[in-house]
Amino acid sequence: MKKAERVQTVVIGGGQAGLATGYYLARRDLPFVILDAHHRIGDAWRERWDSLRLFTPARFDGIPGYPFPAASHSFPTKNEMADYLEAYAARFALPVRTGARVSRLCRTDHRYVVAAGEQVYEAEHVVVAMSSFQEPKVPPFATELDPAIVQLHSRDYRNPGQLRPGSVLVAGAGNSGSEIAMEASRAGHQVVMAGRDTGSVPFRIEGTTGRVLLPLVFRGVFHHVLTVDTPVGRKARRKVVTQGGPLIRVKPRDLSAAGVERVGRVAGVREGRPLLEDGRRLDVANVVWCTGYHPGFSWIERPILGPGGEPTHERGIVPGEPGLYFVGLHFLYALSSTMIHGVGRDAKRIADTIALRTAG
Repeated sequence: MKKAERVQTVVIGGGQAGLATGYYLARRDLPFVILDAHHRIGDAWRERWDSLRLFTPARFDGIPGYPFPAASHSFPTKNEMADYLEAYAARFALPVRTGARVSRLCRTDHRYVVAAGEQVYEAEHVVVAMSSFQEPKVPPFATELDPAIVQLHSRDYRNPGQLRPGSVLVAGAGNSGSEIAMEASRAGHQVVMAGRDTGSVPFRIEGTTGRVLLPLVFRGVFHHVLTVDTPVGRKARRKVVTQGGPLIRVKPRDLSAAGVERVGRVAGVREGRPLLEDGRRLDVANVVWCTGYHPGFSWIERPILGPGGEPTHERGIVPGEPGLYFVGLHFLYALSSTMIHGVGRDAKRIADTIALRTAG
């Protein structure tokens, strides 16, 4: 290990949440460093499936201080988003250190200790600027499937070229599952999509209606109505966190028209094949697990993780831990907290808190 480097604030994560936090810390002239595990800023987006486009139009895809450089009603690709984040960091000269995967966060005396490879940092404040979606979640019985079946988690799926000829089971009926199911169907596969119906946005986001309603939905409902401060927001949070949100781009009728068969939950394995909860056994050549993620915060060696590994916090501020914060978590304050247009508000609040505590 190298000698510990002392810095006032360490921001863990160089995606939109971490960069937005860095922007506000820099505006307050507070010293900080941003650590990112990837070798290039934006790689968390570049490594997602090839055809991915954002659900929000470009007018909502900028983070504080720099609007997204594209037509306001266009829907950027994953690579355009990645390049934007890279340009953002350069534009504001944010001190991002890439290739710095954090393996441990603990506390000694009056400082936090952050280990990233051979480098150790000591800090008064640490902002964990990462989403709740870190470690792929796959059911334990997946190991019982016939080895001839190709298995991929949505994190590792790139395109239909990874799939064997034959039918495809997409396990998970959320936004990722529905988009991958549509793509596999267009590539000529017979597709079965398993999971509960999460509902869908009742209009086409790319159409005229979408242009009118999306500002109301994203800026109004998702950002100001569905928050932890409102009864309807608290109710929605319980549902969204456990069941997932509605389909945004793909509609149920799209799946039906594409020949995607909707079935219930995958409950286990029988004779090497996926077994549905109704007892039906599926003879498929491929399984794409769109079954979500574990929070992936086991490297935090502080007593802050609740059941399921989710951190305990109040709008990103951890009680009993003066100096530990979160930005980018699912529904941290509002449904928009994990969305690009929503991270700025949470990041500003955390930067303000750090500035206040530092001044005090």
